[in-house]
Amino acid sequence: MKRWSTGLALVAAGGLALAAGGRGLLRRQAAVARGLIGKPHGEVAPDADRLWKKKYGDPVDLLLVGDSIAAGLGADRPKDTLGGRLARSLAKATGRSVRLRTVARVGAESSMLAGQLDTLPPSYRPDVAVVVVGGNDVTHRVPVGESVADLERAVLALRALGAGVVVGTCPDLGALRPVPQPLRALGSRASRQLALAQEAAAVAAGAHTVSLARVVGPFFVADPEEMFSLDRFHPSAAGYHRTAKALLPSVLAALGLDVEVPHGHRVPVG
Repeated sequence: MKRWSTGLALVAAGGLALAAGGRGLLRRQAAVARGLIGKPHGEVAPDADRLWKKKYGDPVDLLLVGDSIAAGLGADRPKDTLGGRLARSLAKATGRSVRLRTVARVGAESSMLAGQLDTLPPSYRPDVAVVVVGGNDVTHRVPVGESVADLERAVLALRALGAGVVVGTCPDLGALRPVPQPLRALGSRASRQLALAQEAAAVAAGAHTVSLARVVGPFFVADPEEMFSLDRFHPSAAGYHRTAKALLPSVLAALGLDVEVPHGHRVPVG
């Protein structure tokens, strides 16, 4: 999620009409945050696309769409990305192998989801797709209405392919400890507002949703050293393990399996 701190500084300054002194404070905090976060992982996540647990047979086609979290940036090994973690957990839960395809890209906003789907072969039909997006929309000051409309179109396109869809809504950016206050509080509020709008639009379009802020966020707040990677911004292997575990019940439900989804999950309307 690039230009995080700069974007939020501008959101705060414009949206709240802060005085010159307040804007200066946010600009200074943005510079501090940029220096602290850096790019120790580069901008390319490990490639986890493969057939997982091939000995199980009868593969499930799993598609990952969205931003750096969906892509798995922060993991050191393919098996520790979100896709790798989900594929292994899904194979264990179903007794079937899982064929993973990832079109998610680092830095992606919701407006880029359509382009990601356009890269799929015409004959490709995923059984289930997981979409995680929104952080970059917040940091780049994308209006919530535009962001949600792009997500809704992506959900409808995936449903038209016959896929069950699970949307992990925007994580709470307030969990990012390297970002100082009040910048972090502004990011938290904006990301939670977007997550609520994503949830409403996604379930109306036929997707299952998982509130990452509610279901996963508390673990990142309570144990940031374990849950975050070296950049203290993207999940670590443990963070992706926790996120995949949180998403799995809705992934199983989206496949039509009879599972009870826990708190923080919502099923499609109708």
